[in-house]
Amino acid sequence: MYVYVNRNSISRLEEETILIKAVIFDFDGLILDTETAWYQAYKETMAFYKSDLPLEQFVKCIGTDNTELNQYFKDQLGERCNIDEIESRAKSLHEVKMKTSQAREGVKDYLEEAKKNGYKIALASSSTKEWVTHHLGDLGLLNYFEVIITGDDVDKVKPSPDLYLKAIEVLDIQPTEAVAFEDSLNGLQAALTAGLKCVIVPNPVTEALAFENHHLRLRSMVDKSLSDVIKHIEQ
Repeated sequence: MYVYVNRNSISRLEEETILIKAVIFDFDGLILDTETAWYQAYKETMAFYKSDLPLEQFVKCIGTDNTELNQYFKDQLGERCNIDEIESRAKSLHEVKMKTSQAREGVKDYLEEAKKNGYKIALASSSTKEWVTHHLGDLGLLNYFEVIITGDDVDKVKPSPDLYLKAIEVLDIQPTEAVAFEDSLNGLQAALTAGLKCVIVPNPVTEALAFENHHLRLRSMVDKSLSDVIKHIEQ
């Protein structure tokens, strides 16, 4: 429910009363820390070619596609660059690193609390539907989500707002009735541009990034209950 203030007649009052109806989660790096493993895999792959991959370069692709990362490979390796070969090597390394992976701390607790308290639960990820649903299934978390929007469903992935706009359309809510949980700058920009409130929960490869204009930042989801997060957002 929203109460809009007429600035011409009333001053110094709250602009709106926020009532959160839905929580929308990113996937890679937030629910499952695939990002740290990807960075290690790509870094080891580049070492095979006697080259390096600085963290500040890798983080540019987190939350979006690999367009900029692939261009970096081309710039570094020149004629030696074979994107398919790089991807194949990195994927093999990544699969090994992810074999014993688990959901990040507090994720299942948030999903349980959201379900118990009647919030709509959605996911908005730049990855493919197959990737997301496969891993959610392995983690035993797939059935918590009413709506799963992925890069397969939109023309542009994050930092474009399309994923979040699609999610709120399907959920049949207003943007300000949802809070997004993100771990990357691209994800934060997408959520804010779509008009959502955004909580940042960085992972080891994104924790040093200069996040701005977010509504709350947590070390992990065990730091604060979902109810406390939403109370903070609604204030």
